[in-house]
Amino acid sequence: MGSLPTESLSVEEHQQQQVEMDDTSRTERARWLLNSPDPPSIWHELAGSIREAFFPRNKLSSSSRVKQTWRRSAFSFLRGLFPILNWGRNYKASKFKSDLMAGLTLASLSIPQVAESIGYANLAKLDPQYGLYTSVIPPLIYALMGSSREIAIGPVAVVSMLLSALMQNVQDPAADPVAYRKLVFTVTFFAGVFQSVFGLFRLGFLVDFLSHAAIVGFMAGAAIVIGLQQLKGLLGISHFTNKTDVVSVLGSVFSSLHHSLHNLTIPSLLCDFLAVLVSSEFRPRLFLPYLPLNCKEAIAVGRSFASIKGYHLDGNKEMVAMGFMNIAGSLTSCYVATGSFSRTAVNFSAGCQTVVSNIVMAITVLLSLELFTSLLYYTPIAILASIILSALPGLIDINEAINIYKVDKLDFLACIGAFLGVLFASVEIGLLAAVTISFAKILLNAVRPGIELQGRLPRTDTYGDISQFPMAIKTPGILTIRINSALFCFANANFIRERIMRWVTEEQDELEETTKRTIQAVIIDMSNLMNIDTSGILVLEELHKKLASNGIELVMASPRWQVIHKLKSAKLLDRIGKGCVYLSVAEAMEACLASKFAALSNC
Repeated sequence: MGSLPTESLSVEEHQQQQVEMDDTSRTERARWLLNSPDPPSIWHELAGSIREAFFPRNKLSSSSRVKQTWRRSAFSFLRGLFPILNWGRNYKASKFKSDLMAGLTLASLSIPQVAESIGYANLAKLDPQYGLYTSVIPPLIYALMGSSREIAIGPVAVVSMLLSALMQNVQDPAADPVAYRKLVFTVTFFAGVFQSVFGLFRLGFLVDFLSHAAIVGFMAGAAIVIGLQQLKGLLGISHFTNKTDVVSVLGSVFSSLHHSLHNLTIPSLLCDFLAVLVSSEFRPRLFLPYLPLNCKEAIAVGRSFASIKGYHLDGNKEMVAMGFMNIAGSLTSCYVATGSFSRTAVNFSAGCQTVVSNIVMAITVLLSLELFTSLLYYTPIAILASIILSALPGLIDINEAINIYKVDKLDFLACIGAFLGVLFASVEIGLLAAVTISFAKILLNAVRPGIELQGRLPRTDTYGDISQFPMAIKTPGILTIRINSALFCFANANFIRERIMRWVTEEQDELEETTKRTIQAVIIDMSNLMNIDTSGILVLEELHKKLASNGIELVMASPRWQVIHKLKSAKLLDRIGKGCVYLSVAEAMEACLASKFAALSNC
């Protein structure tokens, strides 16, 4: 009988030792966060982005990199700037055969392509030859600097229309075509500069403010506006409005229709009909039977085809290549060029292996310009209008608009805003509406982030939203909250504080009514939080003071690298205690429970 107390005491000591060991392990793992090195500064990241753009990574060891000669570094710089130097060393005759056939396939369409380029130049209010230059010079520059194997560069309808719509507000092309042309080349130069800067400093994400849904709506509206503007060429209207909205265009057509009908002849009508029939029916069925391309920017087009062939494109490097392409183009009488959907599809379906196919195509088109320019001079305007019209139906994606509506109503609002803005106002108003709605969506999510109450999922150490997982188990006296936002900043700091304090008050009232107990701790899950600013830090300190005044402990779990660095830099952890930080929600919960049981045992 005397041995029982001794045996009982040894069990208690063993349990106490186990608790102490667990506390020590949790403390040690928490130090992994607290003692993590400082993250790289923003200047270091920018320098790394530029170095990565121009000096591609190789397989040499760090010590070998230090010993690289100046010549090897220069060659590494050139390889980063001109990807053709990378794959050109291993270029084989078998690939050239495929590229030659693809290039000749593109060249076999040289006359339709040239006519198409002329039509796009007319759409941009430029003389025909500038569309031809844009079909030759930029593709050659991109072949040297671009990394896509399939994308084909040239003028496109939407860019041509956007250019003319914006430039006509500054300079009337009819009043002074020389000044208008110089202005277009200047715009092309600065467009290339901005593209290059965005690519060099890894700022390609800024383009994403024009969302996919906004692009779908914008392209559909632009396609309708472009199509209506082609009525001038189809009907032979001499006096036509310079505005792009559908009301002005249709008004101009109806007011001039009775005059233009007298100028129409049976041969011209037949010519229009045959042009539309051949360009819209024969060519897509021959080359585009299975390529479902969405209307996106040139980088997205290149990535679409790259994914089919199993390789990845760096969007920032592509922006650098296109930027230099447009800079060089502006100096050689070219206007803004980008990825051409139809030419890229033809190039892909023809079996191209590298950008050599583009080089073959550009040289052949250049020769055709030297030999057949006199024949193309007499190309009827109606034919050019018909060729442009043939490319427009593919820009209107009704199925994608319906899919956007089903998935995200706010995205659909951006789509409709862009569509109606282009259709009834102007191209710039449509773009402004699209960017404004997309930005408003981002701002709404930033100002009102998702904040969820968490509970432990049965038979796991995972914690989830109790609204999503009704079976999640809440721990009485301990409130677990996750912030579903990448930023804890001035825009949402007050909202987060008010929401947390409201839940604490509601939970406190519920506990007092049912169990006569109070909340001991609030755990904030920061696993989704990528960064925090000074406003967020001040709110955390205010939360700590308010909770501490009510006897509630504030605990932080899973803070990310930038967050823990800024909390240390602001000395917040020194003021509220470094013991309030844990590696995971599960460990924070164990520590809170251990503290709770210790307090109860002392009582």
